Amino acid sequence: MDIAIDTPTRTFIEVTEVWVPEGDRLVLAKGEYGTLSAFEEASRATSFAKGEGLPGKAWSEARPVVLKAFDGSYFKRTEAAAEAGLTSAVAIPVFDGAALMAVLVVLCGDDGERTGAIEVWAEKDGLLMLDDGYYGAAKHFEWVSQHTHFPRGQGLPGGVWAARTPILMRDLGSGYRFIRAESAGKAGLTTGLGLPIPTPSGTDYVLTLLSARGTPIARRFEIWDARAAKRGAKGGAVLADGICAREGALWDEDSPREARVWQGPIGQVLGTGLPVVETGAGIAAGYTSMVALPLYGADGLAHVVAWYL
Repeated sequence: MDIAIDTPTRTFIEVTEVWVPEGDRLVLAKGEYGTLSAFEEASRATSFAKGEGLPGKAWSEARPVVLKAFDGSYFKRTEAAAEAGLTSAVAIPVFDGAALMAVLVVLCGDDGERTGAIEVWAEKDGLLMLDDGYYGAAKHFEWVSQHTHFPRGQGLPGGVWAARTPILMRDLGSGYRFIRAESAGKAGLTTGLGLPIPTPSGTDYVLTLLSARGTPIARRFEIWDARAAKRGAKGGAVLADGICAREGALWDEDSPREARVWQGPIGQVLGTGLPVVETGAGIAAGYTSMVALPLYGADGLAHVVAWYL
């Protein structure tokens, strides 16, 4: 069932990029930069070797990487980022087995008002521990997260870890399933999306996107089950769960619950196996941009998660 989320005034994520391997370097395939045209220009003139810059580091270390400050770091576009007001970023590598398909990079600004969380949890000694995260103004929630760990099956990260599937969680501040509910409620966090991030090393990572009403990560989330195609579903993928800022279901006669290969942004992900960043007429009415991220399992593409602004 969908719940209403207040229309956002600002977003937690400002820039989204898709970097793909081309020879021995990563090149920009697509990006959503909003009004940050100078940073977009700097990005299009840049490429990354393995281990170079944030996308290259996620490639070489084969894991999600959080960078909370650019000054004095390995980030290559520091000057352009500073001029654009960007202060932190997360790089998410997309692997199909040992093969790198792409690196998704999201960049955020920190103005003391934006609240949300992008967290990376890693398995250590049989528990999920916080590897790193970016929280904006949610400093107390950040402290609580740094001192929290999850057994398999517990909380949003532990649930994703146990199921090895993406999970949407509603009402974070009051939900008994969300272990950090009290601090999430105080921070204004409302919706959580947890994603399993497979790596060639076999180390389990979970990425969580926690959205607040005032500065949400997204106004709409979707989880598509691409394993349905392997079970004979003619649509290619089935919408398994979703949450929307507007009242009503996410599908109807005009917006069916199936996604066919090569049709629409989800179909592009199914066809190419790569992340998609779309703007304009190609996405659902009422939204300005969307990101669709493929998640691979042991038998290939398993899920596609999408979020809309």
